[in-house]
Amino acid sequence: MATLSIDKITKAFGHTTVIPELSLTIEDGEFCVLVGPSGCGKSTLLRIIAGLEPISSGRILVDGVDMSDAEPPERGVAMVFQSYALYPHMDVGRNIGFGLKIARTPVSEIAERVGRAAGKLRLGSYLKRKPRELSGGQRQRVAIGRAMTRKPKLFLLDEPLSNLDAALRVGMRVEIARLKAELASTMVYVTHDQVEAMTLADRIVVMNGGRIEQVGAPLDLYHRPANLFVAGFIGSPAMNFLNGKVEAVRDAVATIALSMGPTLRIPIAQRVEPGDAVTLGIRPEHVVLADERRSDSFVVQAAMVELLGSDTFVHAGQHGESLVIRDSRGRIVRAGDRIAISLPPNACHLFNKAGQRISAAAATESA
Repeated sequence: MATLSIDKITKAFGHTTVIPELSLTIEDGEFCVLVGPSGCGKSTLLRIIAGLEPISSGRILVDGVDMSDAEPPERGVAMVFQSYALYPHMDVGRNIGFGLKIARTPVSEIAERVGRAAGKLRLGSYLKRKPRELSGGQRQRVAIGRAMTRKPKLFLLDEPLSNLDAALRVGMRVEIARLKAELASTMVYVTHDQVEAMTLADRIVVMNGGRIEQVGAPLDLYHRPANLFVAGFIGSPAMNFLNGKVEAVRDAVATIALSMGPTLRIPIAQRVEPGDAVTLGIRPEHVVLADERRSDSFVVQAAMVELLGSDTFVHAGQHGESLVIRDSRGRIVRAGDRIAISLPPNACHLFNKAGQRISAAAATESA
């Protein structure tokens, strides 16, 4: 295990800066997930940590030792690639132990390490098979096993599940979570899939345009996003956003008139003024299918309904705006129906014109 410190690094390709100044510390034994849309710089950052890309400025420190100019083998890292990178002419055992063979590790030690890794990854009965005889999930486990045998200080995983189908991806998430608990290693995991991030991470780093938007535990980011970007990226389905305007502010409570119709009173933690344009966010599961007789309800029209068994997702709209409602109580709604909904103020998030969070913590954070 190791502590990784990224100290004010930048990365440019020619005149194009892909990572402006960035700092981050990943603690000993932590499972840190880098997430963000394609092109946000997360894979480039991982390659910089591995030593596969030089930095333009700044420092990379492993356990306090500057590794900025060190070659990849000197950094004590092992990387698992999206493409598996297995040797097709070698069987599983030789693929897992190949790095040790190159490092001139004694044959007996190679056999011992390969056997231990294969046991943990449930690959013991596949050691004589070639990669072409394995499923995608098994190939990914072989790639992870090859990294494990090197006893690295840092595990780096670059979108390791993106080539798998949906069922295999779920199974491999469970495998990686199990390995995380067993190995207690420092891991940096890159993905664009926020479901992987939420289920695996100790901490999530949300990136956008080479910058860090927010760092925190999964539920911290879910319940208290720092800005509109994080609010929209974390969560599936995504948070609903509705346009609004501040009508009044009194005793740290803002009265917000929404374009969709209702007026809500939202506790705020940052200053706003009457007349300011704001964006109200609310997660689909917090929108309440209500009774029209409720004083806080308003009517929208269902445009599309997704029946998923345990949940129903209703896509509804009013006054040119739309939102998604997640219902788990089995209420029957059909496309075209006019339905009453309410937006509980204690479940709402408020963002200013610059996209920064200005509301106080939602009550749902501790629910």
